[in-house]
Amino acid sequence: MSGWFNSAWFGGGQSRSDGPKTAILKLREQKETLEKKELYLENQIKELDDKARKNVNTNKSVAKAALVKKKQRETELETTQKHIATLETQISSIEAANINFKTLEAMNEANKAMAKISTKYQPDKIDKVIDEIQENTSAINYMSERLTEVGQQNNQIDDDELARELESMQQEELDKKMVDMVAPPIGNLNTPEKQKQPAKEEEDEEEELRKLQAEMAM
Repeated sequence: MSGWFNSAWFGGGQSRSDGPKTAILKLREQKETLEKKELYLENQIKELDDKARKNVNTNKSVAKAALVKKKQRETELETTQKHIATLETQISSIEAANINFKTLEAMNEANKAMAKISTKYQPDKIDKVIDEIQENTSAINYMSERLTEVGQQNNQIDDDELARELESMQQEELDKKMVDMVAPPIGNLNTPEKQKQPAKEEEDEEEELRKLQAEMAM
């Protein structure tokens, strides 16, 4: 937590003379020293306990001396652990106080900004700005509507002229149909049947002539 807190709340670029930062750094350094002492005392207590157990039956004086030192180390360990707990409490208190201070400081800056804005834009000024916006919006909308009307007028089609043009087109189509109904089909004059009819009549006449010649010869 120490690294996070130092970087988040105290900033790496600040001087070590800064109050909360300097205090917490010193407290942490002392806490680390006491933790090393705590580990040392725990090892000493274990070694003395093992020594007393080893000599309890063979050399009671050595075992007793080991137990005496063990009790002394246990007392020192208890005191060291209390000091560590006290340092942790102080560190937590300073951290919490600094967080509260930073929060209050941020809130104060926000309040100053809000006061500056509210001073610049009083209710009457706000109403004036809103009214101007509404007026400008109305003017733009009116201009758009008028331009649309002009465009519609330019594109307007004369219904009477359109009706006359349609009537003229209908009359032209009717005249065309009447002409087609009166005129005979041009293609019927030169059909193959008409072309073959004179040739057939000539063949019939030749046949009649041959029959007459045959009767006269008889």
